Amino acid sequence: MQIVPYPHPALRWKSRPVQEINADLRKAVAEMFELMYAHNGIGLAANQVDLPYRLFVLNLTGDQDAKEEELVFLNPEILKRKGTTEGEEGCLSFPGMYGDVKRAAEIVVEAFDLDGNVFEYTLDDLGSRAVQHENDHLDGVLFIDRMVDTVRKTCDPMIADFEAQYRRKQTEGLFPSDDVVKARLKELEPKPS
Repeated sequence: MQIVPYPHPALRWKSRPVQEINADLRKAVAEMFELMYAHNGIGLAANQVDLPYRLFVLNLTGDQDAKEEELVFLNPEILKRKGTTEGEEGCLSFPGMYGDVKRAAEIVVEAFDLDGNVFEYTLDDLGSRAVQHENDHLDGVLFIDRMVDTVRKTCDPMIADFEAQYRRKQTEGLFPSDDVVKARLKELEPKPS
């Protein structure tokens, strides 16, 4: 498992709901936490590791020793949004790039945990921003899509560079073709029960 860089097709994939909590899913979640910490992140969505599932992991402290702060969101849904705030965001699929993004100031999110229990949180500040960022990933929406216009314009050359590097790695055989990736994601999608 690895974090895929922009413009890997999984990053634009609309994820499908998790249908079953099993050993494979638990293993994927554990690996996602390890990768997130290894890259100094606070959140990671399944799309970012080339999986088509509606799930993301979060630890707002970014501290791998703070296990009690780890949260797993399966099939999350943002129920309410209130207010607006602007703040800087980054993304592990865009290493070294940061920009201001407008988000709801406060949200109410509902999801399932790894035991299949439903939970609901009312979040503001960093928690609200992180959940909205990761939840967007599950719909194939990236933080560059929500950047403030002036910031996006300054980031465009860096985004073009990410694209050029990725395409070059594809031609070198380091990444499969977009069609191969899309076919594999389709195959991995959970089947509706």
